[in-house]
Amino acid sequence: MPWSQKDYPHSWKNLDKHVRDKAIEIGNALIEEQGYEEGRAIAIATEQAKKTVNLSSNRPIFHITTHVNGWQLKKEGQDRAVFVENTKQSLADKAKPHVTKQNGVLVIHREDDTIEQTLYES
Repeated sequence: MPWSQKDYPHSWKNLDKHVRDKAIEIGNALIEEQGYEEGRAIAIATEQAKKTVNLSSNRPIFHITTHVNGWQLKKEGQDRAVFVENTKQSLADKAKPHVTKQNGVLVIHREDDTIEQTLYES
């Protein structure tokens, strides 16, 4: 059954309306066109909708990811790290004020590069 603006997964309840609408669109396509299971489609659609809406809002997106010397903060679309720290926590402490000043979005990744948390979305 396709999702709609009145009938969608509970986990999308608190998403920004624009993000939720995009997640509905993506989620329906994943299930109907590509045969994904509902749970997997929800996770993928949520992540992709957040990225799509944030990119269209022209807010800079920063990522905390692993680095050969520990952890790095990189601005999306740039090759060079903004900050590099030994620990994820020390980098996060340093990155949060920087991203806030830039009115950006902070995406924190796990060691396997999956997304752990997204901050300052809207």
